[in-house]
Amino acid sequence: MAGRADYYKALGVDKKASQDEIKKAYRKLARQYHPDRNPGDEKAEARFKEISAAYDTLGDPDKRKQYDRGAGPFGFGGAGGSAGPFGGAGGFDTSGFGDILSDLFGRATGGGGTGGRRPSREQPGRDLETEVRLSFDQAIEGAQVPLQVPTSQPCPTCHGTGAKPGTSPKVCPVCHGRGIESEGQGLFSISQPCSNCGGSGTVIEDPCPTCNGAGMVRTVKRLRVNIPAGVREGSRVRLAGKGEPGRNGGPPGDLYVVTHVDASPIFRRKGDNLEVEVPLTIPEAIRGATVDVPTLHGSKKLRVPAGTKHGTVQRLRGEGPRKLDGKGQGDLHYRFVIDVPASLSKEEEAAVDELSKVMNGDPRSKLFAGRS
Repeated sequence: MAGRADYYKALGVDKKASQDEIKKAYRKLARQYHPDRNPGDEKAEARFKEISAAYDTLGDPDKRKQYDRGAGPFGFGGAGGSAGPFGGAGGFDTSGFGDILSDLFGRATGGGGTGGRRPSREQPGRDLETEVRLSFDQAIEGAQVPLQVPTSQPCPTCHGTGAKPGTSPKVCPVCHGRGIESEGQGLFSISQPCSNCGGSGTVIEDPCPTCNGAGMVRTVKRLRVNIPAGVREGSRVRLAGKGEPGRNGGPPGDLYVVTHVDASPIFRRKGDNLEVEVPLTIPEAIRGATVDVPTLHGSKKLRVPAGTKHGTVQRLRGEGPRKLDGKGQGDLHYRFVIDVPASLSKEEEAAVDELSKVMNGDPRSKLFAGRS
């Protein structure tokens, strides 16, 4: 295990930690060392890259198994972090399984020859995820926001090969370039990624000093993205092609942006709609009134019918937030609440006494109707 990074130590977790514990540890450290919280702090940025590289591997159960077995080159690298040769910080990319099958059938029919180096295949870049905080107005109207996203990119020294400049990876002597090992079981055989090369088909005898043989280095990608109107707390916005670069000419992954929205002092989200509490005085509720209410772009007048009860809702169709699926807009709901004063002046007490003399019925009598 010498010469490679200790990812468990980087995240401060035990080797027997659950995936949930690893995720919680990463999120805690990521918030602490994120470049947005530590502008200009190179040590914090290096630490952020370190924990991101660790989570890239330990956060994926398959990559974690590879790491625990010691398969494949792992390490943070001289540039502040490295990723493994399979589209992440180490580990085996199962997306190549179809290529392995093709390779096997090719050999069975005489194609490719045995012992030769398997041609490098395109590998798509990994999807990335980040979070962004928006004001309520930004969420309603849409906004362009700056982001800093930890990612991997091909090592600038070895150009992604993982080998020291002037050298190249060698055919794995165990799997002879196939990337898999087969074990006979009667009429069948079980194939699994090569334990020596981790499934790449090659081994690096003289690793690149920058990436420690990984072929990728950790970096922080800075970009400005457009957040569409209508997002809410927890919305997940997909930005195609903004993820990690692919390898060997493969397409880039996607970037997913999870939104966190500040609360509004006036509007509350109710699914696709917004709700506003509108206080009414007792006379307004009894006699009816025309009241001013806020909208997303100003105000409107609403007619309150006489005898309006506490909690009555009026709706303005199509004047709420835009829907993320692009199918129109939600509604605005106005919930009327009777504003009962906590204390009364002498004049108010006298007025209430006079009112009670006139309106002296028992509104609770129907609760006991029919009971002996």
